[in-house]
Amino acid sequence: MNQTYPVIVIGAGPIGLAAAAHLIERNQDVRILEADNSAGAAMAAWGHIKLFSTWRYNIDAAARRLLETPTDSYAGEWEAPRETRLPTGADMVAEYLEPLAAHPALAPKISYGHRVTNVTRIRADGMGVDKTSSRNREDSLFLVRTETATGTEDVLARAVIDASGTWNMPNPVGRSGIEAIGEAEAREAGFVTSPLPDPLGTDLERFAGKTVLVLGAGHSAANTLISLGRLRQQHPDTTVLWGLRGTANPVRLYGGGAADELPARGQLGTSLRRFVENGDITILENVSVAALETGDRLTVILAENSSLVVDQVVPATGFRPDLSILSELRLDLDQIVEAPRELGPLIDPEFHSCGTVTAHGERILAHPETDFYIVGMKSYGRAPTFLMATGYEQVRSIAAALAGDRAAADLVELELPETGVCSTDLGGSCDLSAEAETASGCGTPEPETGSCCGAPEPVTIGFATGTLHGHAELVSEQTGS
Repeated sequence: MNQTYPVIVIGAGPIGLAAAAHLIERNQDVRILEADNSAGAAMAAWGHIKLFSTWRYNIDAAARRLLETPTDSYAGEWEAPRETRLPTGADMVAEYLEPLAAHPALAPKISYGHRVTNVTRIRADGMGVDKTSSRNREDSLFLVRTETATGTEDVLARAVIDASGTWNMPNPVGRSGIEAIGEAEAREAGFVTSPLPDPLGTDLERFAGKTVLVLGAGHSAANTLISLGRLRQQHPDTTVLWGLRGTANPVRLYGGGAADELPARGQLGTSLRRFVENGDITILENVSVAALETGDRLTVILAENSSLVVDQVVPATGFRPDLSILSELRLDLDQIVEAPRELGPLIDPEFHSCGTVTAHGERILAHPETDFYIVGMKSYGRAPTFLMATGYEQVRSIAAALAGDRAAADLVELELPETGVCSTDLGGSCDLSAEAETASGCGTPEPETGSCCGAPEPVTIGFATGTLHGHAELVSEQTGS
């Protein structure tokens, strides 16, 4: 009976649309619920940022087949971007996600403006199945509650794939994982920006000539800091402060140099170091934010009762999953990173970068709640080691399992490029790059082998990352500690 109901996919980002493409390819009914009014809305929010990975690794295989295959209702007119080019977030949306979402096989399946607020279960006779109900639970349907412009809507499903991401759940700037006192008010007043603002573009007036505090030590912070360093060179009255929760270990701040097999990422650290050494960026150590006081400017109260007065705070502090909508489901989560329990040890940033996360599929992602899956960035919980190509493999395996193809679901494989993919500590994604690669020729029409974005070659997963995120042995080697 359940087969008469669709598989619900939450989110019309790259992983959600890929999940739908794989399900359609296997003749499975699917419906996508998207909170925004367009596909790839989160990616569009950081559209000015360039990815490390070339187009070759950013297009899902089933989605490509859907876009390239003519049908009675579709001419197959989509033209794939050049595989060796590095796209921006805006490129990903305009050249891939929008055409994919508009495909005749997908477009009728997408419900925009449907924000999911709860996922629970219900019996066919309409009787409720809350978290404590066990009788015939596996045979019950899923009830997905959404809020729309016209009111509340309940949608029934035989399976649910949560690909809603983490973009709307940035980590707080406060200490110990909770908001600083006054943080909500400061954000409401406009003193706290998005995690990846555009200081050289749409946010220029917001930052030029202002005192800006960037919190975070990963690639999200690096993106913003490099842009702010360039902004300061154009507007010398701009003050750029880089707040670190610990001490300024150069190896951790700027990467592993020769240990990094991705030269574009190595260039990121080199550019960042240059701005610091030139005095365009000032490092502040042991910044633990206790409170934010809103006035004409923002006063940042630190743990030791010292304070800073700034105009803007950029929270490059990572992301976390919104699990509140899943409170009536039986989830088995790793207690550290809030990923599926079996996945947690594979992605824990204390031990792994995205280059050392092994490919994984339906069995690893399964929960006690039968036919429910969290995929994409959200499946990694608080770990910053997610890679888009890994997400595509996740949903391929899950679609095979839901279609009854156990062998295909268990055959999990993944190829990564030698250059242009893996970064770490990005607050939820290993795909984003910084603008640093433009300084050394990356993104030019046909990159040469050996350049910072040379022609990618498939290699097995597990190469050295050089950022040392989760590689204590490399830290010891380079610091002598």
